[in-house]
Amino acid sequence: MRHVISAVVQNVPGVLAHISGMLASRGYNIDSLAVGETEDPNLSRMTFVVVGDDRIIEQVRKQLEKIVTVVRVVDISAQDYVERDLMLLKVRAPAGGKRSEVLELVNIFRGQIVDVGSDELMIEISGREGKIQAFVESMRPFGITELVRTGRIAMVRSGRNSSSAGSAPGAVD
Repeated sequence: MRHVISAVVQNVPGVLAHISGMLASRGYNIDSLAVGETEDPNLSRMTFVVVGDDRIIEQVRKQLEKIVTVVRVVDISAQDYVERDLMLLKVRAPAGGKRSEVLELVNIFRGQIVDVGSDELMIEISGREGKIQAFVESMRPFGITELVRTGRIAMVRSGRNSSSAGSAPGAVD
C-alpha cells in the first residue's frame, strides 16, 4: 500500500541527505519526494510516498522521529487529505491539426500552455497522480520530447462541519 508521509524538519543544510540516506540504508524505497519551505522559514516540509504495509510505515515513522532535525512526522494517508503533483511536458505539436488536437486535450485536462515553439508546446498540468498519468498517456501518440514531474505534495484537510462542507471556498478535490 502507498503511504504519504509528511515530515517537518529544520531548514538546515544536510537534512535531505541525512534522511534519504537513513531510509536507503534500511532498505526503504522512496517512490516520490518533495521538499520545500513552510510558513516558517526555519522549517521545511518533506513529503514522501513510500510503499509498504502498516508495519513498514510505522518503522519508517519511528526512524524519522529519531533524527534530531526532524520536528514532526505524520502519515497523511491515514487521514482525509488533498494531494497534488505538478508536471511540465514538451510535446510535438506542429502548427495545424495536430496542434489543435493537443490544445483541445490540454483544455480537457485543465492544463496550461506555458511555452510555444514552432514545432513543440510546453504544457503545465497539476492534479492527482491518476490525472497526470492519464494526460501523459493521451500525449504519447503526439510524441513527448521531454517530461519532468515534481514529487507529490499533500495536506490534511481542515476540520469541517457537515453544514459547511459543500460551501467551503476553494474546497476542490
